[in-house]
Amino acid sequence: MEQHQRLTERRLADAWAELQNYADQGNPLEADAYRLAFADPEFLLRRETRGIRFQLELLKPDLDQTAAGIENTIVVYGSARFPAPEDAQAALKAAQAAGDAQAVVAAERDVRNAGYYDQARQFGALVARYSAGKPASERIYIATGGGPGIMEAANRGAHEQGAATVGLNIALPHEQQANPYVTPSLSFKFHYFALRKMHFMMRAKALVAFPGGFGTLDELFEVLTLVQTGKAKPVPIVLCGSDYWQRLINFDVLVEMGAISPKDLELFTCVDTPEAIWSTIKGFYDL
Repeated sequence: MEQHQRLTERRLADAWAELQNYADQGNPLEADAYRLAFADPEFLLRRETRGIRFQLELLKPDLDQTAAGIENTIVVYGSARFPAPEDAQAALKAAQAAGDAQAVVAAERDVRNAGYYDQARQFGALVARYSAGKPASERIYIATGGGPGIMEAANRGAHEQGAATVGLNIALPHEQQANPYVTPSLSFKFHYFALRKMHFMMRAKALVAFPGGFGTLDELFEVLTLVQTGKAKPVPIVLCGSDYWQRLINFDVLVEMGAISPKDLELFTCVDTPEAIWSTIKGFYDL
């Protein structure tokens, strides 16, 4: 009887494994009314169950980070397109060898941008070294969007010091995977940008924005709005790369036009080095 039960037992994990194998073989999944509701992908992906999916995306990363003792993070934003210095130099040499003038111009730009990668890497290392000698409850962990570029650099700097790092990735139409410096058990994938942004803020003791594109600007201004409106507690918001930020956004115009108050300019600080970022954060918390 016991043997029979083991052979016919339908555990949830087994049910998901069977569904995955079915999909891997290219067989379309068909709705099955007899499946358990929480093991039924067709049901879970219906429009009407979107609220349940919201709850799951909120709950899973929260429980896993709590179990790992991750309570304090510094979130690092920045371009996914800025390469590591060694990769940028290799690409420049290849472009020069090929005699492709357009590729040389692009590679020279990437070499310049790689300086920000190096700064983010150094900053990740600074945070990890500070936390290494602290009690578990006082450690601060680097958290990023989990992708390449600046995100990879910050994760890499902390990882190279032996620290755990968090990656909050997003499922996109094009192929994407977590960078190799995110701790595997702390590498999360989201479907909803809103839930991902919420997780950035839930444990954030500071937010650091390196130069980036639409995604970086979206995340930065959401954080500024939350703090400005009192929806989130005040935290250090540090913009690294004053030349980039000052050329990109004339914040003074917002004050001149009455769109924000002069005091709102105090919500963030502009700096140019990893040490200055860390000094700003330490000063805020009197570390």
